[in-house]
This record gives sequence, C-alpha cells and structure tokens, in this order.
Amino acid sequence: MWQKRFSHIYLEDGVEPYPLTRTILDRLPGATRVRVADYKHVFARRRQSFQAQKRSPKLILARKKDNWIYPGPRQSQDFGYRNFYYNSLLLNCIYNCDYCYLQGMYPSGNLVVFVNEGDYFSATKRAIEGRPFPEEPLYLCISYDTDLLAYENVAPYCARFIEFTRSQEELLIEIRTKSANWNALAEVSPCPRVILAWTLSPRSVIARYEKQTPGLEQRIRIIKRCLDRGWQVRLCFDPVLRIDGWEATYKDFFREVFRALPARSIRDASLGLFRMNADLFKRIKKQRSDSDILYYPFERKSSLITYPQADRRNMLDSLQEELEAHLPKEKIETWV
Repeated sequence: MWQKRFSHIYLEDGVEPYPLTRTILDRLPGATRVRVADYKHVFARRRQSFQAQKRSPKLILARKKDNWIYPGPRQSQDFGYRNFYYNSLLLNCIYNCDYCYLQGMYPSGNLVVFVNEGDYFSATKRAIEGRPFPEEPLYLCISYDTDLLAYENVAPYCARFIEFTRSQEELLIEIRTKSANWNALAEVSPCPRVILAWTLSPRSVIARYEKQTPGLEQRIRIIKRCLDRGWQVRLCFDPVLRIDGWEATYKDFFREVFRALPARSIRDASLGLFRMNADLFKRIKKQRSDSDILYYPFERKSSLITYPQADRRNMLDSLQEELEAHLPKEKIETWV
C-alpha cells in the first residue's frame, strides 16, 4: 500500500545523515529517489492541485530549520492545560477527510516528513524548562496537523516520542488519530504521560466524509486493546457534523461506542462542533464542489466559520446530555 502511494521520494539536501531518513528509505525500497535543494521547491510550488495529488501522493524528506514547537491555537481544545503546545513532525496526512482544514492550509497534497527528530526533542526540553506555568506539565500535541500513528509503519515517530516522554517527568503528550494500526503499538509499553486520542464518528459519516480511514469497528477494536494494555485513552467526538438526522445518528452512535468500551476506563472525551478558520474554508470551497458539508449556511464567528448560534446551541445541548449519560460531566471538554 505504501509503495503505491509513495512511488517517489524527494530528498532535500542534507537529510541523508539522519537515522530516520535511512529507516524510511529502507521501508520504501522501490521508490524512485529525487534530490532537491529545498523541500519547498516541491511542496510550496504554485498552481498545484491538492485533491489530484491526494490520489497519488509523493513523499518529501526534509529538515525543519526552526519553529519546532508552537503555542496551541485558541480554537483548539486544551483540556485545561495552560502550557499547551503542538509541533509539526509531518506536513499533511495520509487521510483526506472532506472537512479537513489541511486542504486549505497547504498548496500540495504530498506529504513532508521532517527527519531531524533530535531538534524536536531539544526544543521540547527547552519548552519544558521555560513553560509559563511551571506548576503544570507541558502539554504537547504531536499529531496535531497529521495522523502520526497511521504513518508509523514508515516513520516511527510515535514510538520515538513515547520513549522520549518516559524520561521527561514534566511532559504530557497527546497522539490524536483515526488509525487502527495496532502493530505500531503492540510492542510499545504504555507510558502514563502519553494520551492516545481517537477521533470517532458515526458509520455514515466515516463512509461519506472520512473515506479511506478505518471503520468504526476497527477503531473500537484497537481502543479496546490499548485500554487492556493500560494506555491512557481519550475519545474525540469532533467534529460533529449537522447531517440529515444528526440527532438520532449521533445519539445512537454514542450508545454504540459505550456498549463496546468501558466508560470507567476512558480518561476523558471531547465534544466539538464543526468549525474552521474562515480563510482556509474559503480556499477549500474554491477547490471542490463535491462535498455537501461545505455548503451549509454557516455563519462567521470571529475568525471561524461554524454553524449558526441557534444550531450550535441545539446540537450541543442535545448531544452533551446524551454523552453525560455515559461519562461524568467533568470528563467532557466541549467546543461550540
């Protein structure tokens, strides 16, 4: 599967000495290798087609030169952690969900892997030492703009960051995913300061708007295994979409999830309605007319596009009530 997706690998000057480069090349031995002076010459070219490239994406190996860690944006859920940061180990995602903001953020559908992991670890240590609220840990989302676990069989960043976290007592990391890649975790011992966070959606949403992602049963199966192993697991019901019959669909979905998973073992959960940066949303609508969820009569709330206030309130009140039938209120982070 990976070889079909990544028939070509672009190698930025200077990436060869890094161990992660060798790991990736060894795992994709049949890929054609192309050398480039700077990854942006490929990734940031003008007049690319994100959706066309998604049908046959190429892989770009590069070095991140600066800005290895960023403060978390205010439109994201921080779960009460004031030292909230994220990084970008990969640019883009192997999935291509209809509602994903990446299709408006990046000019290319190709995937960039930054191979200089040591610089990320050093930057994280500096951030831990300089965190503004020293009484709290540094909360770092390492799979914020991608799905690291889904790509772990090629670039094992999850395992390496988990091992790094074991030695950093003031670090808490979240790895968010839709993946069912159990093999990536089967030999990794749980770390209490690592949160594995699964985005879950109803079957109809997965089939229509999250194409090529694992099904709901597959995601639940790996969550069960991780809970049995002792991992900290977060459930992310985000974004909730206002589809036809949304109320019955999502309530039945919540009930199904908690029939399959022991609620007492879940660390916490997020409940968030669809929202997106207005500029990114505008770019996405220019690119595609094939997804109905992009053509709801949204409203602009500050810099975000989201559902009108009355719709938001109605959806949140209804779905939060159902979710609180399964989890204590204090375990649920909501975003309107």
